[in-house]
Amino acid sequence: MVLCHGGPGLWAMFEDVAAMFDDRTTVIRWDQRGCGRSERCDGPWTTDRFVADLDAVRRHFGLDRTALLGHSWGAQLALSYTLAHPERVSTLVAGQEPPEGEGEGEGEGEGEGEGEGDGEREQVVLQWSADFADRARARGTADPWFEINYACNSALNTETKQAWGIRELRATCQDLDVPVLIIDGRAYNGRCCRVPGTCPGRRPRTSSGRPWTGR
Repeated sequence: MVLCHGGPGLWAMFEDVAAMFDDRTTVIRWDQRGCGRSERCDGPWTTDRFVADLDAVRRHFGLDRTALLGHSWGAQLALSYTLAHPERVSTLVAGQEPPEGEGEGEGEGEGEGEGEGDGEREQVVLQWSADFADRARARGTADPWFEINYACNSALNTETKQAWGIRELRATCQDLDVPVLIIDGRAYNGRCCRVPGTCPGRRPRTSSGRPWTGR
């Protein structure tokens, strides 16, 4: 199973989620292009490029088909990959965030609040804490801390606003012949659950020109 982290512009931080599957399957985490432990670059910051990167991760580990689990922006990436390559996905699990205007996602400031060092970390941890029932866990997700890629964040969020939720995308999702589970945590807060769309031992390392991956 391949985990797709949120952001855009963040890094693979849900090690505790990966650990839940230790006795069930091999879990691969990766830092997306120019983010986290991956080598810095100038993009391109497009969904198509990130879908191609995800396919490169799949090929690197020799997977014919894989389950994808994505959170927030990572759920959009996992869905985009599944739509492009349904024959390479066995199952899609998407953890959604509130649609724009109903809450803040992780790292979604499009450059707002950009800072340095501990100040940036504390500000972002405070923002993330709203996503956790146990808010103290938000601090754990920021350890280790890497610089947020705000250029990536801004470009992909702009692209998402222009394309996500359009009628053609919904129709394509309806025709998707892959098992899909969408998790929307707002149902546990007593709010209406509205899902966008209608979709039914390797050690971490950094290699030049390649994304960081963990297994």
